Amino acid sequence: MTNPGNRPVLELADATWPEADAHARRALIVPLGSIEQHGPHLPLDTDTRIAVAVAEGIAAARTGVALAPAIAFGSSGEHAAFPGTLSIGTPALTGLLVELGRDATRDWGALLLVSAHGGNQDAVRAALSRLGAEGCRCAAFAATPAAGDAHAGLTETAILLHLDPGAVRLELAAPGDPHPVSELIDRLRRDGVRAVSPNGVLGDPRGATAAEGSRLLAELIAAGTAALDELLANVPAHA
Repeated sequence: MTNPGNRPVLELADATWPEADAHARRALIVPLGSIEQHGPHLPLDTDTRIAVAVAEGIAAARTGVALAPAIAFGSSGEHAAFPGTLSIGTPALTGLLVELGRDATRDWGALLLVSAHGGNQDAVRAALSRLGAEGCRCAAFAATPAAGDAHAGLTETAILLHLDPGAVRLELAAPGDPHPVSELIDRLRRDGVRAVSPNGVLGDPRGATAAEGSRLLAELIAAGTAALDELLANVPAHA
C-alpha cells in the first residue's frame, strides 16, 4: 500500500510488545470493514481494503500513531440475499467495539475507528456514545467519499483499481440501481439490496479509473488525518 506520509507505521500485527511499549502511543487506528457482496466485479472484502488503505495513510501522516489489524466483519444484513456475505449484526459489532475501545485506551491516548461500510454506522455511533460516557477518548471517520455512488459503483471500483487492479473483474462491471441512497434507504432496510438491485450494484461502475481512485483515496486520507488531529488535540504521548 502507499504511504503518503513517508513515515514508518507501527503495525500491531507485526510488532512485538517491546516495540509497542517503546512507541509514542498517542492514538490507535482501527480499520473497520465488511465481508459482503460488491456486485459481480468487486471482491467481498472491498470495504475492508478501503478502510485499511485509508487508515494506513492516516497513520503514516502523524507520529505516535499505531495501526491495528482490520475488523473485517461488519453489520451487513441488507446484503444477506447474496452468497458470500457474512454479517455479525449491529448488536454484536457494538459490543465488540466497546470492549476494544476500553482495552485500546488503556495503552493509547485515543482510538480512531476508520469505517468504510455505511452499514456499520449504527454500531459505531452506539459504541462511541458508550465509550465517551466512560471517559474514553474515541472518534470515528467514515471512509466513504461524500460525493459518488453508494455501493460497488464508480467510486469503490475506482479506488480498488488504484489499490489492486488485479482484484477487479472489470469485464463484469455493470450498472445497478441509479437512484441516490436517500431515495432507496427505506426499501433497502425493509427488503434488502437484492430487491432493489439484482446484481448488487447501487450506481454505475463503468468508466472507473485508477487515476480517479488515487485522487479519491488521497482526499479520504486528508479528511481522515484532519479527524485524527481534532481527536488528538491536547493528547500527549501515552506511555
